[in-house]
Amino acid sequence: MAITLTNSTIPAILNILDNLSHLLEKAQVDSKTRGYDSKVLVDFRMAPDMLPLKTQVLIACDAAKFCVARVSGLEAPKFADSESSMEELQERIKKTTDWLRTVPANALDGMEDEQVTFPVGKEATKTMRGQDYVFFWAVPNVYFHVTTVYNILRHNGVQIGKRDYLVGSGNLV
Repeated sequence: MAITLTNSTIPAILNILDNLSHLLEKAQVDSKTRGYDSKVLVDFRMAPDMLPLKTQVLIACDAAKFCVARVSGLEAPKFADSESSMEELQERIKKTTDWLRTVPANALDGMEDEQVTFPVGKEATKTMRGQDYVFFWAVPNVYFHVTTVYNILRHNGVQIGKRDYLVGSGNLV
């Protein structure tokens, strides 16, 4: 199979979002096992100027769907951003991955050199080639926010490790 922008992007995003779901499952089990309310984790931030776990999940999902939508020209689904529990965050991940699984098999192909303009912060925008946007901005952004969730959970004693972060890659052959 030839490497294309679609088949090098969407499977990687789906894999890391599935891994994010796995991390949240482990956190839910941990909260039950150790007897605390998982809302503590949902609202936890590691520094005063850092976004909480729930926002990290929302941004990871948004970065994933907007990556594909902006490059392909497809309409990304809109979500309310009202999630406040582990169960609701899991549903957000599922809605995102369900939509990504409907994207046509060649949706990003041929868009490598097309210009993609996207918001950066609340008031600025940036423009990049489609391929550069995918590989140097959007996909790294998804991984950054999933890694931040991993770090928040580890910091709070959830028993996860590298294998949990990479769990989905074990399914690849």
